Amino acid sequence: MSQRFHRAYRHPASGQPAKLKGDMPGSPITRRRFLGSTGAALLLMISPTGQAAQTSMLAVRVWPARDYTRVTLESRSPVNFTHQTVRNPERLVVDLEGVELNDILQSLPSKISGQDPYIQLIRAGRNRPGVVRLVIELKAEVTPQVFTLAPVGEYGHRLVLDLYPVEPVDPLLALLEKISPEEAAAGGVSPPQRSDEAPRRAAAETPRKPEAPRQARLDERPTEPNPGRSSDDERVSRLITIAIDPGHGGEDPGAVGAAGSFEKHVTLSVGRRLKAKIDAQPNMRAMLTRDADYFVPLQQRVAKARRVQADLFVSIHADAFISPTARGSSVFVLSDKGASSTAARWLAQKENAADLIGGVNLGVKDGHLARTLLDLSQTASINDSLKVGKAVLGELGTINKLHKGQVEQASFAVLKAPDIPSILVETAFISNPEEEARLNDEAYQERMAEAIVRGLRRYFARNPPMAKSKLARLD
Repeated sequence: MSQRFHRAYRHPASGQPAKLKGDMPGSPITRRRFLGSTGAALLLMISPTGQAAQTSMLAVRVWPARDYTRVTLESRSPVNFTHQTVRNPERLVVDLEGVELNDILQSLPSKISGQDPYIQLIRAGRNRPGVVRLVIELKAEVTPQVFTLAPVGEYGHRLVLDLYPVEPVDPLLALLEKISPEEAAAGGVSPPQRSDEAPRRAAAETPRKPEAPRQARLDERPTEPNPGRSSDDERVSRLITIAIDPGHGGEDPGAVGAAGSFEKHVTLSVGRRLKAKIDAQPNMRAMLTRDADYFVPLQQRVAKARRVQADLFVSIHADAFISPTARGSSVFVLSDKGASSTAARWLAQKENAADLIGGVNLGVKDGHLARTLLDLSQTASINDSLKVGKAVLGELGTINKLHKGQVEQASFAVLKAPDIPSILVETAFISNPEEEARLNDEAYQERMAEAIVRGLRRYFARNPPMAKSKLARLD
């Protein structure tokens, strides 16, 4: 016969026997009832509504690139974390508190590519009760940035692990070493001399017959004498450096077409084709702010262009609107007096929000970059931007309908380099099904890149860049 638990549980404050709801007055708690109530309380503590509820990971994403590798952990609620670096071998250890070790976290090892420049592998496992530990084995020493992002757009809470090399990739060094287009964009190292460099030098130095103004070569210079320049200076044929900025990337897909096309993929494809065509010109070279699917903050795009002393900054985008009938190509430049239209203002606000979606570590501050973004005293650069924008827009009109017949202006953050003429090219409306199909057509991408190059050639033939450095000599 079962025994009754006559020693009733006493309330810690009153010392009186505790009663369960529905008990008769004076009836002591039985062992079964006591254990049942305790079990219910424990279940409440570990339930989703309890104090020890665990957070579920919704997705994990890895974005490898030469500039840095980003690992993103997306969750339903904010994640408390700690992290530390461990040497010999190089590792980054991240402890996630109150996180469930689910299939998504366990899939992390499969997300790592053998071509990732910084991550060897990632392991995830329970370190102690209520804590999941991530161990990231590294290929080299890195400078990690670990931060959180609040929900925005279609993203929930995000924990971001950015792994930067201790020695940052230098885009200027890549250009000076005359490496291949692919390596230059990625910041790699290759032999100092390209096989086609000698023919290019010879072509640049060979005198040419006079040509029609429409076909004026970039290496032509005004024939009128300049008393401020020596005859030796007249022989300098300076390389023109173009910074090409494929919009969006990585966590930031940009606009999405009805057929599922991502703006970031279109802009990268057009940007690569544009770079190849610019590099084929005897007096021009190009660098890409990104040459892979990864996110670059807006101010870093500007900083890269200034680092290579670019003569021009060209940002490539694909437009979108709420109406699928909107169509046509556009060119925008910076405005220091407000947007030229409501549509231009709306577009600038949308593009400037890229940092929120892509995810910027607000804890890292760079005073120089901040001053660059805030400096609006750039009248000369804006005037030059309008000239090159007009030349490019005219050429775009030969391959596609123009959305607006003139260059528009708005406060685009990515165009705020105070010393570099900058334009933003909206290639077409990705929100228009017909134009979305064209944007994914390789032949159309080639024509788009060629039209932009023609516009650039027209501009520089009429506005030769001023000498910046003897590094540009071709002899």
